[in-house]
Amino acid sequence: MSNKTPVPVSSKLVQQSHFFASLPETFVDVMVRDFKAERWAKKSYIDQKILEKRFFLLLEGRVEMMRTNPTTGRSVTLDLLHPGDGFDIIVLLDGKPHDVIISPIEDIKVISAPIEKMREWIWTYPELNRQFMPYLAQKMREQENKTTDFALYDITTRLSRIILQNLNKIRNYTGLAQDEHKHHLISGLSDEVLARLVGSVRQVINQQLQHWKKEGTIDKQRNKIIINDLQKIIDDADYALSRY
Repeated sequence: MSNKTPVPVSSKLVQQSHFFASLPETFVDVMVRDFKAERWAKKSYIDQKILEKRFFLLLEGRVEMMRTNPTTGRSVTLDLLHPGDGFDIIVLLDGKPHDVIISPIEDIKVISAPIEKMREWIWTYPELNRQFMPYLAQKMREQENKTTDFALYDITTRLSRIILQNLNKIRNYTGLAQDEHKHHLISGLSDEVLARLVGSVRQVINQQLQHWKKEGTIDKQRNKIIINDLQKIIDDADYALSRY
């Protein structure tokens, strides 16, 4: 059975991506002819060469983009992509091969268009350009923050910041205080993924998680982390949650 399943393409589907949501429907109706949509299974193999030919936008699920040292086998995560993100912006900008591994960490849905078409559209449609440029700046800032964190902060701080970045928190929660922790959930990120995100190894990450669990800051159930004491994570991250 194939790990990729075609999905019918429509203007409404393309406009699910915030890049195209503000474009007039007449423009999108023309663009949609160049798009295709697919569902990819968790941990699908993605040939790097396809990233030089097509630009992918994530509609559902999460994708890990990483680099691996072929000698040691050690890996580091460059980015964790969420719905709305584009795959490998660098190739879109410079057209050169990029040595990255794209790995869905859960089943995902994507749309894609020829990369030359995407470049043409960015220059042709000001509405698309206005969406793309702030997104590019955001990604540059994220990489700057990651580099700074790796160089200046310890594992506890780096892991706290990764957890806050991926916190599935209902920010307008109005229920009972004793139930609030149920809405502070990190799901689907294994110790190995967390280690790659912070530039460490699984054993070190597990030690930190067990320390938090022992002091009651979190509960851990396989690949789910439930935050019991959000303020402690914020304190360990060494900045205010309002940054996110």
